[in-house]
Amino acid sequence: MKTKRFKRVYNEGAMAVSEIFVDQETGVNYFFHSNGNAGGLTPLLDKEGKVVVTEIADTSF
Repeated sequence: MKTKRFKRVYNEGAMAVSEIFVDQETGVNYFFHSNGNAGGLTPLLDKEGKVVVTEIADTSF
């Protein structure tokens, strides 16, 4: 069985939805926000503007 590449690690909202996904191959975190039929996806950044990367072993939760 092949593991899914992206794992949702955070979710909030019903009409306006905010989610964070982790790429299980690279560890890069992505922020997704949608409201109605509009949405956007971007890499999640820390306070220094660097891409948030989760160690792959940490995505097994």
